[in-house]
Amino acid sequence: MPGYPGMSYGKGCVICMLKIAVIGGKDTVIGFKAVGLEACPASSVAEARQVLHELTREGSEYAIIYIEEKLAKDLQPEIDRFKDSPSPAIIMIPGRNGSLGLGLNALKSAVERAVGTNILGD
Repeated sequence: MPGYPGMSYGKGCVICMLKIAVIGGKDTVIGFKAVGLEACPASSVAEARQVLHELTREGSEYAIIYIEEKLAKDLQPEIDRFKDSPSPAIIMIPGRNGSLGLGLNALKSAVERAVGTNILGD
């Protein structure tokens, strides 16, 4: 499968195990671990930046990275590097204290780029 370095391929079949990670406060990510996602707790922006760099390094097997909005707002330049890339998809999610609206704004922006107009409304 092109575009996913380090993937295993068997004769006559394809074995492709891509991973999903969640970066955020410990209280936010612990629930995701219960459903099989890679939980990456980060208590500061610096720690989240380090984890994000590790998850997005060359040859990484992560297809989707969810990141808590309160951390993502300070990591926007790093996140923007991947906005036009198919992998990894970096998606902002609200934390335990509710949404800051960043995830919805990013979704609206992506839809507008793809469709050419804002079809989601205000």
